[in-house]
Amino acid sequence: MPYHVAGRRLVAMSSGAAVVTSPPLVLYIVPDGVKSVCPVAGVRRESTFVPGLFADVTPLRESVEFRWLWAGQSLSSIGSFMTMVAVAIQTYDLTGSSVAVGAISLASLVPTLLLGLFGGSLADAVDRRRLVLLTGCGLMSVSLLFAVQALLDWRQVWLLYLLTATSAAVSAIDVPARRTFIPRVLPVKRLQAAAALSQLSFQVAVIAAPVLAGVLIASAGLEAAYGLDALTFVAVLVSVRRLPPMPPDSGGSKLGLRSVVEGVKYAVNHKLIGMIFLIDLNATVLAMPTALFPALAATRFGGGPRTVGYLFAAIGIGGLIAAILSGPLARLRHQGRAMLISVAIWGAGIGSVGLTHNLWLAVTFLAIAGAADIVTTVFRATILQTKTPDDLRGRLNSLDFIIGLGGPNLGNVRAGTVAGLAGPTISILTGGAACVLGVLLLATNRTFRRYDAKAPDGSIGE
Repeated sequence: MPYHVAGRRLVAMSSGAAVVTSPPLVLYIVPDGVKSVCPVAGVRRESTFVPGLFADVTPLRESVEFRWLWAGQSLSSIGSFMTMVAVAIQTYDLTGSSVAVGAISLASLVPTLLLGLFGGSLADAVDRRRLVLLTGCGLMSVSLLFAVQALLDWRQVWLLYLLTATSAAVSAIDVPARRTFIPRVLPVKRLQAAAALSQLSFQVAVIAAPVLAGVLIASAGLEAAYGLDALTFVAVLVSVRRLPPMPPDSGGSKLGLRSVVEGVKYAVNHKLIGMIFLIDLNATVLAMPTALFPALAATRFGGGPRTVGYLFAAIGIGGLIAAILSGPLARLRHQGRAMLISVAIWGAGIGSVGLTHNLWLAVTFLAIAGAADIVTTVFRATILQTKTPDDLRGRLNSLDFIIGLGGPNLGNVRAGTVAGLAGPTISILTGGAACVLGVLLLATNRTFRRYDAKAPDGSIGE
């Protein structure tokens, strides 16, 4: 019978019931679908969630550890996006070059690709809690160095690239290890809701952080934005410090190339995990539109920077609305089928932007695409965490991290290259169409299409 930590309690999950122990020592059974009232004062009860319209917040109610992790990561996401905006602004102020600003992405991507898989191998070899405490301190130090160079006005572009690359290298170790925590503090049945809540906080950060960064930089300077990012790591470190030790199951694996290869082989050979990565690459490499927004704003919608801002915000706003209204996702049994449909909607929404000259219709298409992307992301995270053994979670999460970062960057390269040859309209039309065609090809995988998350054997259902 597998155990997991829920709040401050130890919960043993068996078929159809949860047996909860909590001081004073009391056992009570909560059958699925039945609300129970514990007769002993001071013992918290497990709640039964009936899927509704809004996001399921049951993980926040039931688990103290998840509440702290979610709050810490939410604040850290806002701080990270603020630093991203600040680095772009500072680089452009120093160079006046959009190429120099674009090179920031390259400075981040290279160390991620080089160290990402080994970061996951490290996370599967050591106590993940201790590892994240160390990487969290490292990331805080980098943010403080960003603040110091801005405060002292060192005006060195190479230093901005170096600090960006250092942050990316540490994150390549930090992120895979951090993602292993949630399946250890929540039962399997709460992982989908946890993924939706994580996406909710991420979308809030995507929308709020650039605005907050702009106001803060204008009023108090770049050093204020960098400094606030460093301060958010205090919340991260406190949330992780509250966790018990988190060594991998079975004692972990040895760090090295063989461990990395083992993780990649598991992903490639698994009938579900390999597919979720292919679906994600299909969506991002073929239909990532953001590199086209400045050109589309100027040539198709007759606008300037404000129009570009509307196009960027549309995807985030659509994603935020979908995350808030993610409750009905709990009713979906066929998660693979839902991913295929949502990626097809993403591709159709992106491609449709090239069919209109009306800005607000284009914004609507992008918002629909952003909403569909949330569905894909939630189910990708759910399948990955539920189908990966704990001793492989670091390596599989590192692979997910690399694909999640590399896919959009490659997609923007594709979009920009096609736009340079045939124009931005052709680029976004062909990208969306290719994405939909890719979904049709991937949908021929019968195993993935028929995957039923609620089937008795947890695998395939009609």
